[in-house]
Amino acid sequence: MSSTLIAFINGFEPKDGAPVPEYPVPPIYEPGFIDMFWFYIVSWGSWLYLPFLLWMLIYCLKYDPDRYIWLFVMLLLQPIGAILYFFVRWLPSSNVQFPTFTHRWTKSRELRQLETAALQIGNAHQFIQYGEALRKAGMTEKAHEAFQGALNKDDSNLAALWGAASMEYQLGKFADAKEKLQKVLEADPTYKFGDVSLLYGKTLAALNENEAAQTQLEKHIQKWRHPEAMFLLAKLCQQAGDKEEAQNHLRGMIVDIDSSPKAIARKNLFWKSRAKKALRTL
Repeated sequence: MSSTLIAFINGFEPKDGAPVPEYPVPPIYEPGFIDMFWFYIVSWGSWLYLPFLLWMLIYCLKYDPDRYIWLFVMLLLQPIGAILYFFVRWLPSSNVQFPTFTHRWTKSRELRQLETAALQIGNAHQFIQYGEALRKAGMTEKAHEAFQGALNKDDSNLAALWGAASMEYQLGKFADAKEKLQKVLEADPTYKFGDVSLLYGKTLAALNENEAAQTQLEKHIQKWRHPEAMFLLAKLCQQAGDKEEAQNHLRGMIVDIDSSPKAIARKNLFWKSRAKKALRTL
């Protein structure tokens, strides 16, 4: 904007031969990175950021033992606080990966190749590889069919029994899962480093065989102190009327988590929060 134009805007009326007064030209403001960042956050990006912020706040309030500190950080340092919480607290404790359904497209070529190998070669190994890929893609029913195809080739294959049983548990076929898990444990009680043992206990609980489930989980935690196993065992003890034993299992889980390395402790924040909440109700 020129000084002449500013003079007219300020009410200067020119006369013949009268010089136009000089007015300082105001500097042109150029937005910086922070301004542009906030512009996108509060304009078209707000419909993404606000749900994200609410998600982080609700999760923090429900599950994080250091909730008050992080709530203050997220509310004060927006939007950096919520993003920081996502990477520092939520992601390590969530035990989740990117949505499994995305594998249907990102791994579609691999799935076709594995399916072709299973059909052409037809060994149990190829069906197991195909089933594992389908499981990672979230295609539970097809994965179960693939593992069942492996069992048709070799009914004693532990990987096939485990894969089929885990899919049957997700599909709610608990009786079928129980039978296969029993076979795996009879062949190798430590198979998958306790994952089979834990799933067997969960399956018994799903079938309402509470006494057998409690016995299995008590045996399980002597070798593997999985927080999920200890929480389920505490729940079964509570249902059986033994509140003191339930409290002992919950307190033991909290002590285990607190004494574990920081990376593992962050992964188990969810179970620690559930244990504390359950203790308050006992």
